[in-house]
Amino acid sequence: MRACISSLLLAAVAGSQLISAAPIAAVSGGVGLVGRDDGIVVDYVPASVDWNKVDWSQVNWSAVNWDAVNWQSVFSSRDTIPSSSETTYSSTQDQLGSAAVISAPAANSTPESSNAPESSAAPEPKPVVPEPSPVAPEPSPVVPEPSPVAPEPSSSSEKPSPVASEAQPPAPTTTSKPEYTSSSPPPKPEPSTSAAPDPQPPANSGGSLWGLTYSPYNIDGSCPDLATVSSQLKKVAQVTGNIRLYSTDCSQLRLAVQAVKNNNLGLTIHPGIWISDGASRMQSDLDEFVSVVKQYGSDIINGLSVGNEDLSKGTSESTLIGYINQVRSRLQAEGLGHIPIYATEQDAHFTSSLANVCDLVQVNIYSIFDSIFTSIDTSVKSVIQRADNIRNNVAGGKPVRFGETGWSAAGNTGPSPLSLANQIAYAQKFKCAAASAGYEYFYFEAKNSQWKQGAAASEQNFGIFSADFVPKFDFGLLNYC
Repeated sequence: MRACISSLLLAAVAGSQLISAAPIAAVSGGVGLVGRDDGIVVDYVPASVDWNKVDWSQVNWSAVNWDAVNWQSVFSSRDTIPSSSETTYSSTQDQLGSAAVISAPAANSTPESSNAPESSAAPEPKPVVPEPSPVAPEPSPVVPEPSPVAPEPSSSSEKPSPVASEAQPPAPTTTSKPEYTSSSPPPKPEPSTSAAPDPQPPANSGGSLWGLTYSPYNIDGSCPDLATVSSQLKKVAQVTGNIRLYSTDCSQLRLAVQAVKNNNLGLTIHPGIWISDGASRMQSDLDEFVSVVKQYGSDIINGLSVGNEDLSKGTSESTLIGYINQVRSRLQAEGLGHIPIYATEQDAHFTSSLANVCDLVQVNIYSIFDSIFTSIDTSVKSVIQRADNIRNNVAGGKPVRFGETGWSAAGNTGPSPLSLANQIAYAQKFKCAAASAGYEYFYFEAKNSQWKQGAAASEQNFGIFSADFVPKFDFGLLNYC
């Protein structure tokens, strides 16, 4: 409420009173007061004020400039967030270029941003201000009824906002352990010739994100044990309901299934078999997959990816299609033909011919490698538009899912500024955009990949957990749009 009062006024939360006061500049009890030469401006009054406990007899109503009252903002959502549910991190403001603090509310609460208006999730304002006491020295004026509808918030609240539109990936590397590249060039410019099916929001995954990619290797590249995988997946299960694995080496699929079942984690596993090292490695991974599913069942197994970005590594499309057909025949022979089979490729390399032999189309799409950037919003819109291109022109009506997307917190990939603040902003905005457009996705990735020894810093810092599985930020930030 903005009102000029020449010789008063302080308002406080439940249990406090309105009392006369000299002009001040303060925030008291959750009420914003700004001092002026001619009195006090009440910047906002929180909805938590208990008006029944205000001593109205102390108010000098004749001194109130009612023409200055902005009734649209009498009640505010700017109640103080308890410190126990806050997390802060530093970022760079778009316009000011100076450090700022972003306060993160607890899960399911509505956030605030220093460069965005208050959220529409503010509590319903009390529509009528109580009449002052009849013993007041001055007669009480009629107070206009405040509007019960809060102003609609702006859709943009990122801080800072970098990004890009066209990707130029680094050259992939080959190793005996899956070295998942996170690059993805832009799709070929194809006009849409058919309408996409109406997008449907993906089913709730049981966490903040629909899915996460998970590579369980220890920091030194060695294989983890069951205790390690169990400990990590307990934390992962608090963020998502779906995990994507890239291989079955190091018994990672077997350990993941055991960890999920032993601890009732409620995770669904989407395994992969590694084909970058040739037919022998492909066969070994496939044998292990069949063994695990036959021993533990397929109730928490949902699909099998044949390879990851292998067309960009030099594998021919005909070879990849041959591997997919070989895997499908094996699963059918083992009585596992109900498990979906698909390739995972960069969107620029996915063709209709490849989509024809897949049960769904899984694409890795990044904008972090683009040659220009404007904002995180633009970056998110770019990857959604590229997925739409696949849905409209390549998938042939089959479901389209992001196999990877994300933002690194360190390193250098070009113009896109890599930082923890931008990683958080991208995750927030992508999660909301993907849900709105009806896309399932695996966010890249669960933990930092220091096991990729010798890799660029950008490649090692995509995780939402550190390499030793400490959360890098408050995941409650991902619980709202």
